[in-house]
Amino acid sequence: MRRSGLDGAPRGPKNLPMFGLRLLRAVGLLEGLSFVLLLFVAMPLKYVWDQPAAVRWVGMGHGVLFVALVVLVLQVGPSRGWPWSRMAAGVAAAFVPFGPFLFDRTLRRELAEAR
Repeated sequence: MRRSGLDGAPRGPKNLPMFGLRLLRAVGLLEGLSFVLLLFVAMPLKYVWDQPAAVRWVGMGHGVLFVALVVLVLQVGPSRGWPWSRMAAGVAAAFVPFGPFLFDRTLRRELAEAR
């Protein structure tokens, strides 16, 4: 078994640092929040009050967070031994309002079980 970095702990799905999982949770929550802001704040500002700047800035932030979420799911998932269906659910959740908050519940349980 390969040894990792300075601490010499064995690598493997169950022994990986929890940093990736915590980062995935944080990015997922921020992405979910940005999606809700985009749909329920920025879009009404643009189409009801003719203020398109909110969509530009919130939309750009949401796009960056969306890409980061997909990349993290595709990195963290295989390292944690997730099946493809769970990774697909994580990516699909980003397309649904409040979906990242639902997917976060599974991540929170996984973190609690790992402790």
